[in-house]
Amino acid sequence: MHQFGRGFIVLGLMLLLTACSDSPEEEFIDRMDQEHKGDTPVENAAKDLTQSAEVSGQEVTYATVNGEEITGYLAKPEGATNAPGIIVIHEWWGLNDNIRMMTDKLAGEGYSALAVDLYNGKVAESSDSAGTYARSVNNEEAVDNLTQAYGFLADKEGADNIGVIGWCFGGAWSLQTALAHPDKIDATVIYYGRLVTDTEQLKSLQMPVLGIFGEEDEGIPAEQAKEFETALNNAGVENSIHIYEGAGHAFANPSGTRYVEKAAEDAWQKTVNFLKQNLQRE
Repeated sequence: MHQFGRGFIVLGLMLLLTACSDSPEEEFIDRMDQEHKGDTPVENAAKDLTQSAEVSGQEVTYATVNGEEITGYLAKPEGATNAPGIIVIHEWWGLNDNIRMMTDKLAGEGYSALAVDLYNGKVAESSDSAGTYARSVNNEEAVDNLTQAYGFLADKEGADNIGVIGWCFGGAWSLQTALAHPDKIDATVIYYGRLVTDTEQLKSLQMPVLGIFGEEDEGIPAEQAKEFETALNNAGVENSIHIYEGAGHAFANPSGTRYVEKAAEDAWQKTVNFLKQNLQRE
């Protein structure tokens, strides 16, 4: 074959491989880029949401990943010991004040809530930097990070029952944490995060799953949320999936421009009830 012709074939194969090499994580972040285009965190409305009890919060070193200490935010009910634990996973903005406030709210419901940091101290102020930080996350290191968060709550905080919750980028990692530890996590909450719809993969899950989604979310379409529900049902996994009309991606984030108050408050009450049922059992 003529050298020129072979060159075009090789180039074509390279382009094909490149087009097919995008991982589900990369595709998800690409969609988040579009969903959050021009978006920025705004004045935090989480401070106006009802908190059930007084809590204490502090920065803690909960893990060492690849030789680097990882600092998160731990909130607990005042005077509580051996409370059930919750791993709290931030959105693609990072571990910011909104996540700390939501962690306080979870602690106010009776939990030792640990907000992890998958960005190693970086917090995004724009959608461009958020996308950059999200793409920089190494999957193996993230799983190690979250595994050590579980160990911190179990060993240092004495939590017998431990759940996981995350929003957006964190919602994806909430599900991944459950899949990494299907026999340890006791409850999983996913707010509009990247999903797994393969029944065989989901069969390993031994905990109930709560899924919160927006009907107008183009990053995690309602059809995909329904596929997730069907796959969970086929896998025999207890689940409760809710799709909110008139709500888009990140509708439950009170520090974002997409906040939908009525849907967010209803989703929060469902979250509180779900966690209480599955983590505060005797």
